[in-house]
Amino acid sequence: MIKQCTVVALMAVAALTASAAWAAREEHTFEVSLTIPSRPFYVIPAEPDWIHRAQRLNWDYPTSTLSSVQKNFDVRHDSSAIEARLEAEPYLSNGRPEDDISLRVTFNGVELSAAMTPRQVLTREEAAAGKRVMLEIAPIKPAAGYRQGDYAGNVLLLFNAQTPDAG
Repeated sequence: MIKQCTVVALMAVAALTASAAWAAREEHTFEVSLTIPSRPFYVIPAEPDWIHRAQRLNWDYPTSTLSSVQKNFDVRHDSSAIEARLEAEPYLSNGRPEDDISLRVTFNGVELSAAMTPRQVLTREEAAAGKRVMLEIAPIKPAAGYRQGDYAGNVLLLFNAQTPDAG
């Protein structure tokens, strides 16, 4: 009797173990990332993830105008002013040069250009305190008006810390 009970008990344990081994299993892997900016100098978007995606300028049918793109940046530099410039003239193109739409780019209210000399966008005092500032990319209406089509373009911004004795 004891031998039979032992056999039944062992079979029950084996059955339970086998069912656990064959149980359904599901796994999920996801990535986690973090950027902690350098304390002495940073210019980073305040809202995450927009900068790597195309930004849309919306068409306003009643006024036949385009909207602008407005995004905030957190900026700081502990020892001098911050300068910015454009790497190239910004414009939207549909493939026909006569239809190009120029863009006006301002950072903290300062209009930027592709000139080799950068423009100061934050004073030394503003940069030392750290500040949230607005980037605005606005279309400049062509003299002949906007033409239909699908447009695309790039805005390439360069930021640098002004040399301490220049600020």
